[in-house]
Amino acid sequence: MNTDNLKLGISSINWVNEDVLELGDHYTFEDLVSDFSSLGFRATENCRKFPKDPEILRAALAEKGIQLTSQWKGVLFSDPSRRDAELEAYRQHVQFLKKMGSAHVVTCELGGSIIGDPRREPLAADIIPPTDEEWDHMVEGLHQAGEICREYGMKLIYHYHIGTIVEKPEEIDRLMQSTDPELVHLLYDTGHAYYGGADPLALLQKYPDRIPYVHLKDIRQDVLDRVRREGIRFQDAVIQGVFTVPGDGCIDFGPIFRELLLKQGYDGWMIIEAEQDPSVANPYEYAKLSKQYINGLLSNLKTDITG
Repeated sequence: MNTDNLKLGISSINWVNEDVLELGDHYTFEDLVSDFSSLGFRATENCRKFPKDPEILRAALAEKGIQLTSQWKGVLFSDPSRRDAELEAYRQHVQFLKKMGSAHVVTCELGGSIIGDPRREPLAADIIPPTDEEWDHMVEGLHQAGEICREYGMKLIYHYHIGTIVEKPEEIDRLMQSTDPELVHLLYDTGHAYYGGADPLALLQKYPDRIPYVHLKDIRQDVLDRVRREGIRFQDAVIQGVFTVPGDGCIDFGPIFRELLLKQGYDGWMIIEAEQDPSVANPYEYAKLSKQYINGLLSNLKTDITG
């Protein structure tokens, strides 16, 4: 058992950040796909550096043997006055991903967030928790978006995310309890789970039937401790290196891989992420190290299976 048999991808965000635009802005599309191919990764997510035309993008990725698995879509479903426009934009997004051969739509509510609510200042300091009414509006919108995904044979996967109204364990629980499991699925992100205060393994064990897609991200405990102690904003925490690749941080991925692959039989995509400053943490080298670490975990699992 090794990473050649695993549906393992690499996120473009390791090179080009989407929240902190100055990080990695010098990289080109050609730089990214060349590195992905050289490292042996078979999938990635969309990036602001990628061609916008789906036919051009699909052909360019196919030339390198790379599948586009998804793309982040922030929504404002908690605001009913924006619902029609949001759903129309969502449908167009789904249509683009369908043309790319993707099966999953990464979705996150941005109402009240510090990372993308256009009604707030770009550098807003605090999350604005939703009212119960706003939460209900969000759920209704997610269900409608989930129906759009289902119409195209795809799945809406919700990305709990630091700096948004769904980041803590109790908020993830509320989301899972208040949404239809046939329409709203869960993106399992190890790094955002840990940052938000959840035990990543416990979260995985709690929602095995809701998780069709995975982000593998690690945390530097010393940086997270300082972030919490000093009240450092999410964007600044990213710059300071709170995230890293699996194998370089404090999360024990051994039990997570055992749960995912052996107990749950997970066979979907797993995307390595590490939102770091590429000028400090070379993304190619870190991706290479993480792949070696994951191969070691898989070798241990194989040994356990064969005895």
